[in-house]
Amino acid sequence: MMETQLWFWSSVAVLAGLLFWPAGNLIWVVSVRRQHRRLGRELSSNELTGQRRRARFIAFFVCSIFSLFFCLNLLGWPSHG
Repeated sequence: MMETQLWFWSSVAVLAGLLFWPAGNLIWVVSVRRQHRRLGRELSSNELTGQRRRARFIAFFVCSIFSLFFCLNLLGWPSHG
């Protein structure tokens, strides 16, 4: 019983962790390109740092929620007995 829950939640955490870096970079690149096109100039280092923080914040939630739904679909909800 407890092993099933531990396996499920560790699978969610590992998948979210593995997806975090590429998803964060993808969100950051799209965001920087959009800002560059909108402003018509190169972004400063402070603006790039702010965009990276924003991208990581968004990626954390996107990857966590995606990982939870993916594991629910693949493994099902861990049974309680």
